Amino acid sequence: MEDRVDVFLKGQAEIPCIYTLKEPAKMIVWFTKWPGRDQSRRRIYYYDDQNEIIEEGSEYAGRIKVTHSHEPQNARGSAILIIDNVQLSDQREFICTVLNVSTDSAEGHTRLQIFNSPSLPVIEGMHTGISVTVEEPSKVAHCKVDDGYPRPNITWYKDRFPLQQSDGEVKTMESVTTKPNSLLTVDSELYIKVKRTDEDALFYCEVKYFVPGGVRMTESKKINITVYYPTTEVTMSVNPPDRLIKEGDTVEIRCEGNGKPQPFFDFTHNGEMLLLENVKRSSSGTYVCQSIDFDTNTVAEDSINMTVHYLDHIVVTPEETVLDQGEDLTLTCNALSSLPTQTAWYKDGMRLVERHVLELNNASYDTAGMYMCEVTVPSLPELREQKSVQISVRGKPKITEEIAVGPVNMADRSVNLTCYAEGYPFPTITWTLSDQWTGQPVPVPEVENQKTDTGVLSMISVRAVSKLTANCSAANEFGTVNVSRKIEACDVLTSACFSALTAGGGSGVIIAVIIICLLLIAILGSVLYFLYKKGKLPCGRSGKQDFTKEKASKDDIVMEMKSGKSEEAVLLQVNGDKTSPTE
Repeated sequence: MEDRVDVFLKGQAEIPCIYTLKEPAKMIVWFTKWPGRDQSRRRIYYYDDQNEIIEEGSEYAGRIKVTHSHEPQNARGSAILIIDNVQLSDQREFICTVLNVSTDSAEGHTRLQIFNSPSLPVIEGMHTGISVTVEEPSKVAHCKVDDGYPRPNITWYKDRFPLQQSDGEVKTMESVTTKPNSLLTVDSELYIKVKRTDEDALFYCEVKYFVPGGVRMTESKKINITVYYPTTEVTMSVNPPDRLIKEGDTVEIRCEGNGKPQPFFDFTHNGEMLLLENVKRSSSGTYVCQSIDFDTNTVAEDSINMTVHYLDHIVVTPEETVLDQGEDLTLTCNALSSLPTQTAWYKDGMRLVERHVLELNNASYDTAGMYMCEVTVPSLPELREQKSVQISVRGKPKITEEIAVGPVNMADRSVNLTCYAEGYPFPTITWTLSDQWTGQPVPVPEVENQKTDTGVLSMISVRAVSKLTANCSAANEFGTVNVSRKIEACDVLTSACFSALTAGGGSGVIIAVIIICLLLIAILGSVLYFLYKKGKLPCGRSGKQDFTKEKASKDDIVMEMKSGKSEEAVLLQVNGDKTSPTE
């Protein structure tokens, strides 16, 4: 018989009993014997040429059977004991006894070995840091494996190198627990004297366990441990890095030590404790960070210089200024800064010069206006200041344009009249309206005045069904200037039209030319019509063409344009066709 038969827990075991006889054995008996002091045998199976008995009441009842065979030609026979659902309690010695016809007997012994593969190992590191200053080895990890049989073996590794027991350096402690089902739990604890380099090392445990016919191995996951070591130096940094700092920035000054955990830090600024919230130029200076390690009583410090850049508000000299016409003026623009600056002057959005001095010569109304000085810092574009200054030029008011007429408001048949006058002091604008036919004054509606950089813009809204003359008068302490314009309206039942003519000479000449052209066109049309009536104008088609049309409808809009010096007028029908000369 084999000395040992291996089988997995809950598996099926086959224990062969081989004998040499020319004829089948007369009797075969199987016994079991517990290891240890109790050497008594217990019969579990009996067989002869007439009976086969499995002992009832034993733990093997219903779990065993025996197969018999005999080979006469080889004088060889066998009786194989088969055990189902093998239990840990089956790990014992099995004895096979064979008797021949002459009652000679022989027996063999086989030990049944049970195996159970354990669970995967579970590793857990310490939740707190481990200091390198501790003299004795410190516990760094725990490894546990469950449900193994026979006992699994645990080996500790660091970066794939096995850790061997070493006095004062490495120590392992194991314990084995037998569970109620007789399976084994093995716990192993690893103790080492940690070094700073151990914070990057990987620790794990390896479990070796026996299986039928061999040995297997499994590994736990790899873990890091937290290593505490004292701080020997500190480093200061400013965030944001590599950037110039300006007033109003949020700045974080960070102090980091090369130890673990980070020590307590003291921040000082020029010898005083400072809590930075909003940096100002006064925040510039030297910052010192100091750390104290209470375990080793070591002190480390570092310092850093920080400069907070600034750009002050612009100072323009002189400020708002009033000039006489023909006078000269020099404006200067300055702003104190911690960095080099650039200065430029602007007017109406256009750059005039790129320097801090602006010279204005021979002042006129065109000189008046709002000037803006801008100071920038090229190396720190976020620093930018602007300031505007008003320059006024004294003199008699000047109406730069004629009275302007806006489009017709179809809701109330009104138009807006605007008049713009320059001058300083700012002129007072007065409107008058009069009826062209009667010469009587017409009430002036509400006036809206709006000051600009160089003058006053005035506007009224008029609704007229008769011809009006609008007069705009601008006056200040230096004099008065007037401009007038004829506003002509025609009310044709449901529609009205407006036209306006300036009383000035230049515009009158233009209007006179237009009227003469219209008269020539009318005369030419009359001549053509006369020739047509006399039959002297050939037509391209047979029959006459009717040049006469209906008269203007009620909704036709007629616009009358008159010059200030002529009483002649030409009526243009806007919505209808041109009427014949005879109508």
